Amino acid sequence: MEALRSQDPSRIGPHTLLARLGADGMGQVFLARSPGGRQVAIKVIRDDFADSPEALLRFRREVETLRAVRSAYTANLVDASLDSAPYWLATEYVPGPTLVQAVGSRGAFPAGTCFRLFAALAEALAEVHTYGVTHRDLKPHNIILSPVGPQLIDFGIARGAEQTALTQVGQAPGTPGYTAPEVITHNRVSGAADVFALGATMAAAATGRRPYGEGSMESVTYRVVHGEIDLDGVEPGLAELIRACVARDPSDRPEPSGIIERCAVTSSLADDPWYQPVTAPPDGAAAAPHDLETAMAAGLVPPGHGYVPTLAPMAQAAPSRPPSARSRRTRWLVAVGVLAALGLTAGAVIRLLPDGSGGDGERGGRAGAAPADGKAKDPAAPSGSASPGEEGGTGTAKAPAYIETIEPSRDYWTPAADGPVPGAGTCNLPAKERNEHFQTSIADVDDPEAETVSGKGKISFRLKFADPSLGKPYYVSVAVKPPHEIDKDTGRPFEGLVQQNLDLGYTSKPVDVFAGDASEFVDLTYPDDFRQFVRGKPYSDAIPLANDPGDWTVTFQHVQEPKKYASIACSGFTVR
Repeated sequence: MEALRSQDPSRIGPHTLLARLGADGMGQVFLARSPGGRQVAIKVIRDDFADSPEALLRFRREVETLRAVRSAYTANLVDASLDSAPYWLATEYVPGPTLVQAVGSRGAFPAGTCFRLFAALAEALAEVHTYGVTHRDLKPHNIILSPVGPQLIDFGIARGAEQTALTQVGQAPGTPGYTAPEVITHNRVSGAADVFALGATMAAAATGRRPYGEGSMESVTYRVVHGEIDLDGVEPGLAELIRACVARDPSDRPEPSGIIERCAVTSSLADDPWYQPVTAPPDGAAAAPHDLETAMAAGLVPPGHGYVPTLAPMAQAAPSRPPSARSRRTRWLVAVGVLAALGLTAGAVIRLLPDGSGGDGERGGRAGAAPADGKAKDPAAPSGSASPGEEGGTGTAKAPAYIETIEPSRDYWTPAADGPVPGAGTCNLPAKERNEHFQTSIADVDDPEAETVSGKGKISFRLKFADPSLGKPYYVSVAVKPPHEIDKDTGRPFEGLVQQNLDLGYTSKPVDVFAGDASEFVDLTYPDDFRQFVRGKPYSDAIPLANDPGDWTVTFQHVQEPKKYASIACSGFTVR
């Protein structure tokens, strides 16, 4: 449970806010009190997602599904506002950790508890399917373990049973490792796909490990389609049932009713002696407040704070020191309460240029981090001479001084199997603008020949030929995206809730390539020349590479305005 911040509203609709509960990929979640005194969890969609038709569609679908499905295994919808920003929905507040948090803190569940949980979740799926709805994203993150049993959350991509195909070609719903093979290969979604996800979820509960192993999205997806689920050490009867649920042929998977029968439980999960302590808050943790007076006494509501439209969930001041043990306990309670009802989840690569010059920018290259006037640069400022919001900069009276995320970014880079250098690989999406003369280079600062990037990365770009048809000025900003969504408080992926990064990433100050010789390299250093912006203001400095090992994505953006830009190239590098 976290205190409200000055930018938070005091009320949302008729509901009085009492505390922050946490955030998911789409919005901030608050604990609130309804006019009649009921505790509710309110999710407010992020401002930067509010202009995205795709995000709004998902949010509206979540509201519609919660409105349609009334079950003991789902948090019921209390209220919603979908007519104008800020968009929000309120559901009943249900305390308890997510399954992924419980496994993280307690380890693998014993077989007897797994069978009871298996049966309860199968019953939950059966009820949801009765309403003609497939969940499509069942996973440990989307299951709340309440004192009375599990609850399914995050119906943002749920669909009616008759809607078996996606509207966007090439994108499979769900989460790698929990998405059924037929969904990955043919976009065929049915109740059987939910059963597959249930089997994978129970494998994670029974082993304490990811069901199809670690690695990139592509490698996990490959193992789902062609490999075997990890059930090493699982009790044989339980392992057999899980294997039946994750059978490659959907017709070979049992119905939820058949799962319940095979579990053959004789007592409820709520009475399980191992399960009961799982749902209890940590020792010494305060109970969620029921009213404003209690919330103010607990320091969760600052005195006299007023309404400001809700900012993105990451818009908060950076901590001056690592979170204390007490703050970590508080963070556990964030997920404890909420997430409850809401689901709180190729450019050209060069090493030696055609003209024989190196890609390291040493021959007269322009350092993008250096001001044009030669004055010393503020180390806290991004590359270039103009600061956010200032007029000036090379080439125009109002040079763009930054860019920020305007919609979910789905660019992801995958390294080549035998790629000898950073940048050798492919991106999943094509560039939005064509620039056949644009060239890029990525290398480790300390070891340019290394196959991975460690301490700092050197990112360079140029125009091989100064094509006049591009128009002048021609501003380019580089966006460097970690593989996972980052918790600003820690500078690392969210604890217990590792999700793919849908932000643009940390960006450099836009540079006009025609300000000098366009064929000379502009050199940038990550993390020194990168930071993140929210609502036109610096929000976060770039995190160290070591904070999020994996495959990082680098996109090169042609910038016209801070919120008007388009990708012209995509590359990346691996951090180990």
